[in-house]
Amino acid sequence: MDALNDLLRIKLEMLPFVLLVLMIAFAVHEFAHAYFAWKFGDPTAKMLGRVTLNPAKHMDVLGTLLFIIAGFGWAKPVPVNRANFKNPRMMGIVVSAAGPISNLFLAFIGTIMLHVSFNMGWVALENMTRAQEALMIFLNLFIQYNIVLFLFNLIPLPPLDGYRIIEDLAPRRIQAKLSQYEQWSVFIFLLIVFIPPLRKVTIDPLFGLSQDILLAFSKAAFFITGG
Repeated sequence: MDALNDLLRIKLEMLPFVLLVLMIAFAVHEFAHAYFAWKFGDPTAKMLGRVTLNPAKHMDVLGTLLFIIAGFGWAKPVPVNRANFKNPRMMGIVVSAAGPISNLFLAFIGTIMLHVSFNMGWVALENMTRAQEALMIFLNLFIQYNIVLFLFNLIPLPPLDGYRIIEDLAPRRIQAKLSQYEQWSVFIFLLIVFIPPLRKVTIDPLFGLSQDILLAFSKAAFFITGG
């Protein structure tokens, strides 16, 4: 059991909370993509049953396992046919951005819920019950993971949303050049993740923004809830 715990990036006792958080975060993220694509005129996701908050429609087993083991993973990508949009580039940007923005919104809602839990006396720092401790663990993981998913999806590498946004913003000639390098995206990602000097100047500064976001949300939640 100890060996398995060492193997997993996420400890076994945290798994139920992590899986619940991922089910919510992934489902809302992919629903946001599917919903806006459908509203903008592309029925692809709708026909495949992806305009739903049902996690079963969005979870990817391998992507979830990798998230647990390595700290990063994925849900089932929502198929989008931009040719069905009246304004493919602008609407494509909105559809791509909807996913990560939904995670940022969830993190903000989680922060408000955390403040409300303390204000209403649902949670006390001393002598917490098992139920109160479970609520605290869930809310903290909910906030942290949704912020991480927001930032992770902004990485400008395919098939992440950050790349799709840049692709839609780029001129046609640049789009053609970008497509030539898509096949190398996995290798580039692995390099910047596992080579410390590259990680230090690429994704570390991006994920370093998580504390700034958390602080801003905490201040806003304090103002909204009055404590």
